[in-house]
Amino acid sequence: MARTQGFSLGRPHRFSVSPDGKRLLFLRSLGGEDPVRLLWELDLAGGEERLLGEPGEPGGKPLSAAERARRERMRDRSAGISGYSTDRAMRVVAYTAGEKLYVTDSGTGETRELPARTPLTDATISPDGAAVAYVHEGELRVINSDGSGDRALASPEHDEITYGLAEHVASESMERTRGFWWSPDGQQLAVARVDNSPLEVWYLSDPAEPTQPPTAQRYPRAGTANAVVELSVLDLRGGRRDVGFGWDDYEYLVDVVWDEHGLLAVLQNRPQTTMRVLSIDSGEVLAEATDPLWTTIVPGFPRRTTDGSLVWTADRGETRHLTVDGELVTPPGLQVAALCGVDGDTVLFTGSSEPTESHLWSWSATGGLRRLTTEPGQHTGVRGGGTTVVVSETLSAFTATCDGRTVGSLAASSPVVPKVSLLSTERRGLRTAVLFPAVWQRGERLPVLLDPYGGPAAQRVVANRRQFYVSQWFADQGFAVIVADGRGTPGRGPRWEREARGERIGKVLDDQIEALETVAALYPELDLGRVGVRGWSDGGYLAAAAVLRRPDVFHAAVAGAPVTDERLYDTHWQERFLGDPRVDPTTYEKESLIADAPKLERPLMLIHGLSDDNVYPVHTMRLSAALLAAGKQHTLLTLPGTSHIPPDVDLLTPQLRFLQDALAPR
Repeated sequence: MARTQGFSLGRPHRFSVSPDGKRLLFLRSLGGEDPVRLLWELDLAGGEERLLGEPGEPGGKPLSAAERARRERMRDRSAGISGYSTDRAMRVVAYTAGEKLYVTDSGTGETRELPARTPLTDATISPDGAAVAYVHEGELRVINSDGSGDRALASPEHDEITYGLAEHVASESMERTRGFWWSPDGQQLAVARVDNSPLEVWYLSDPAEPTQPPTAQRYPRAGTANAVVELSVLDLRGGRRDVGFGWDDYEYLVDVVWDEHGLLAVLQNRPQTTMRVLSIDSGEVLAEATDPLWTTIVPGFPRRTTDGSLVWTADRGETRHLTVDGELVTPPGLQVAALCGVDGDTVLFTGSSEPTESHLWSWSATGGLRRLTTEPGQHTGVRGGGTTVVVSETLSAFTATCDGRTVGSLAASSPVVPKVSLLSTERRGLRTAVLFPAVWQRGERLPVLLDPYGGPAAQRVVANRRQFYVSQWFADQGFAVIVADGRGTPGRGPRWEREARGERIGKVLDDQIEALETVAALYPELDLGRVGVRGWSDGGYLAAAAVLRRPDVFHAAVAGAPVTDERLYDTHWQERFLGDPRVDPTTYEKESLIADAPKLERPLMLIHGLSDDNVYPVHTMRLSAALLAAGKQHTLLTLPGTSHIPPDVDLLTPQLRFLQDALAPR
């Protein structure tokens, strides 16, 4: 599991289709345990694959702080080529590898290294293929594709300012990892200027390296100041125009889109109750969403069709609809999840009416609404030149296909084969997955392990076998494993999502108990006197809360990277669900776990990476200190040098041994 990064290495991903629909670019490593991703081209007519780009040196130089942060926010643990960009015709490709910048001509296959300044991050080629923009130490620079003319377009005025980088909350909580955008003609760039000086300074140190100084980072804790984000338009010839949005209440730059119809900015206010799509050219508000709780940022939106129609979303009752120029074009019950792209007047998006599935759909003014996938699973895709690539993950297989042609995968096969039963609870219809040992027979008593995420960021109960490799492994060690998605998880519409507002942990625990009772009624073999729970991040918070607040149900917990003090997580995420603690800190106090430490009466294992700059180690350290002060025994596993992404080492066996001992028959 660790060596294969969840059996994802060797899979093709990050697809791009050429405008003529005849060529496909993608990234893929050479095997299931090879983390070095390479750039490939597939001829969709003849089926021939060709290697276009590879790292110049195996492993390359250590990643810069900016590149490490970018990959951390994208949950990318790969080596080699992490991403690439192309010109409009998809003939010239730019990518970085080993902290070096390369440009490849996909027609001739010729690759050249550009003498860009290092360290560098987020290199992006212009639509005309003439130049590549990149960020070097907070400075936005541009170099010509022939290697000449490397120059700075915008340089930081002091150390806390960056040009062209996304700030923390944008990349971690708003799904915006970009900080600059090319104009369609390749002569200008819209650039985010970020001033981090209002933020608190937090420090991370590595106890395993005592000679190294702590790393200082700016972090936007809930209820404190955010970074100041401004937008400027820079001309390659040296001109600069600072953009005024005309809205004093906005605090978040959600996204920027620059297409042939002009420059758009998506803005959101601090309470997140209003989100606007603004035309920078005319100053006109093209779309506005409002909600008394919060407005939802849906990945990929907005975009415009060839004729300039704005593609956006609208929440109406229990449904998130696709809209085109303000008109609803999808029916009630079809929950739009993400925009995959716009090809001419055709819109490609994902959505479903069944939460355990996510299907690929298209819409156009001439063809109407079409469902492109049918098999239960999670499906997504890309489209160009009328050609659609469909990427599917189901309970049986992973496939990437295009017009009947399969893009080859070199991923390793899991020796653990998930056997998943999906069901819904009667009361709330909670989607629940159940897994038993591969050799289990009815009548054999089993301890129970709940293995949820439970937070509003993601679903676990989906028809995708990749979600259940670890759950099945625990089941094969002698557990009945239950995975349940409670109130607030995505996939069931805006009203369901907004159940995550306010005092949430009581609801989350009640939902896990409902799933447990539902499965136990179907399978009386479950030993409800031996119930464990494990989770990471929001799932770790849930696990710790389970044994602290409901020890009558949960008898042991493993909490990885948990948020234990709600006041110590970021503004955009926390204030969406708990409000602004400067206005009302009550909910934060009720949802935090530190004060619950004296209540612990069940075995608890805490795990945390000491280099985690998302959920900082302070969360686990403060809970551990409070437990020690209360005389409560617990297990603490710290991971030096590890971020929020679990490391490529065996963390499962220590959890298994802990749970087996804690839940052993007495």
